[in-house]
Amino acid sequence: MTKALAGLRVVDTTHVLAGPFASYQMAVLGAEVIKIEDPFDPDQARLQGSDRALSNTGMGTAFMSQASNKKAMALNLKVEGGREALKRLIETADVFVENYRPGAFEKLGLGYEDMRALNPGIIYCSISAFGSTGPRREQTGYDSVLQAFSGMMAMTGDQDSDPLKCGAPVVDYATGTTAAYAITAALLQRERNGGKGQFIDVSMLDVALMLCSPSVTGYLWNGSHPKAKGNRFPFATIGLYQASDADLMIAASNLEQQRRLWIALGREDLIKANNDQRLDGHAEEERALKQIIVTMPADYWENFLRERRIPAGRVRHLKEALADPQIATRPVLHKHNSPGSPVDGLVVPVAGFTMSDSPPGLTFPPQAVGAQTEELLQDLGFDDVALEGLRAENAIDSGLR
Repeated sequence: MTKALAGLRVVDTTHVLAGPFASYQMAVLGAEVIKIEDPFDPDQARLQGSDRALSNTGMGTAFMSQASNKKAMALNLKVEGGREALKRLIETADVFVENYRPGAFEKLGLGYEDMRALNPGIIYCSISAFGSTGPRREQTGYDSVLQAFSGMMAMTGDQDSDPLKCGAPVVDYATGTTAAYAITAALLQRERNGGKGQFIDVSMLDVALMLCSPSVTGYLWNGSHPKAKGNRFPFATIGLYQASDADLMIAASNLEQQRRLWIALGREDLIKANNDQRLDGHAEEERALKQIIVTMPADYWENFLRERRIPAGRVRHLKEALADPQIATRPVLHKHNSPGSPVDGLVVPVAGFTMSDSPPGLTFPPQAVGAQTEELLQDLGFDDVALEGLRAENAIDSGLR
């Protein structure tokens, strides 16, 4: 079965989380992704994760979570030989992705205009903290910095705990998803405009603001400044309540759901006819729910409410969530069968969707730094003498970061 992006070549010079996730989402859809790393200073995510021993081998779980289906190539881009190899690769590529400080690749002669001269059809995606324009363009940042800078962190938590960052690196992964979406759109447009490529500028700050869209629009409309409200929602029928043994999230969001909730709980007197009444009745409804929910276990309420088409879920830790039988029915996780490999049995997330004719999937596990370097260089026409020169150059620190 041919995958949706089969036949496309993606050259990936990104590191850490956002950029590698963008190319990973293309890899699971069949694109040939070639990950370029500095041989002296490879992707720092290789040294991060839950298993210290594995991280020390350069195969940290943070790296491996989004490195499957990628060929690994080590190039020193500070030296001419490394740049020449990358340029030859670009001539054969459809997409180039980088997430270094804006201007870094231009100084090396590897900016968009340079790449477009080599390959007019190239889709060049640049990912950075603040984007390629503006007074902060050269400033760097990570997920936590952008959560803080964007206002997201200040609206997370409650009056006793804020500011808090989100438990997952949401800005990183939303940025990666945004980049993959933009690249795919650009590829589609290229098909429609005679093969012309284009430059894509992805800003982590812009993405963080997109994640805060309702708050941004609300503030810019009437100055309503978002505050950290913890698990409190405008309507009491949406929120976290303590059952007799655990926490339960209820999400009777719309008017029909709140009507079903109060009927199910025997409190028809609390049914509201419109959302203004729900806003005004928050305190009374919250008191009633606290008194009712605490009388029974969270599992009881989860089942009771769901049977009545009222969204509800007991708070679970990751271990329990992954063990839920629902997960086994979906292709969201993949277990690598790689006998003899140090990562045999590795389980990684694949994608948050499937497709009827060309579903995402994985064929080979994460690779060591530069594992396919010489194979790829030979395919690009480098002879033995040139290969030997590149081996020597790869021992020099590129100083890119």
